[in-house]
Amino acid sequence: MKKHIPNAITCLNLFSGCIGVTFAFSNDLTLAAYFIVIAALFDFVDGLIARALHVYSPMGKELDSLADMISFGLLPAAIVYQLFLQAPQVGEMSEYLKFSAFFIAMFSALRLAKFNIDPRQGDHFIGLPTPANALLVGSLPMIIAAGSGALDAYILNPFFLFVFSIGTGFLLVMEVPLISLKFRNFGLQENLYRYILLGSSIFLVLLLKFVAIPIIIFIYIVLSIIQFTRVR
Repeated sequence: MKKHIPNAITCLNLFSGCIGVTFAFSNDLTLAAYFIVIAALFDFVDGLIARALHVYSPMGKELDSLADMISFGLLPAAIVYQLFLQAPQVGEMSEYLKFSAFFIAMFSALRLAKFNIDPRQGDHFIGLPTPANALLVGSLPMIIAAGSGALDAYILNPFFLFVFSIGTGFLLVMEVPLISLKFRNFGLQENLYRYILLGSSIFLVLLLKFVAIPIIIFIYIVLSIIQFTRVR
């Protein structure tokens, strides 16, 4: 019975992603972004429980990727698509530019397929994980909803959204090793960069709230490059 517990939690990840997609296409982007966070929590917990119970299966791995494709591939793409529709200049540039949002879904599928067959991605990732990318996307409507207005004009610029869609797609499939938050032990020396990442993330979220997420992703990539450059 216990071997089905992680799969049940993975299904909750998928369920959250499906609900988030309905909110995204209903133009309730704040709720859609919250469901990315909920799905990410389920995604983290299912792996944690699978490791704690020592239950691994090929089915669980495939199910996880299928769930992630909806929650962290289609859902963020739908959010960016809706942001394109809100951009006042999108009609002046190209009516078809909005469909570039679905590059996020396409590259997420490539990222997940690559992860499943790449033996290098055991204790670290190659390319930005789809949950991290989805949280980055989800931060955009949250920043707008925060109501400061300072960044709205930049976020709702169709050229920015186009570059953002292509750029995040590149981050997903780039051949750069990135830190995994899977702790094998809690020693300081082995986990120094993980602790720096977690500590700075908590501090920035408390200080800047949702604006912190793009900064955290940047710090994550920089710390990963420093760590793996030193290892070499």
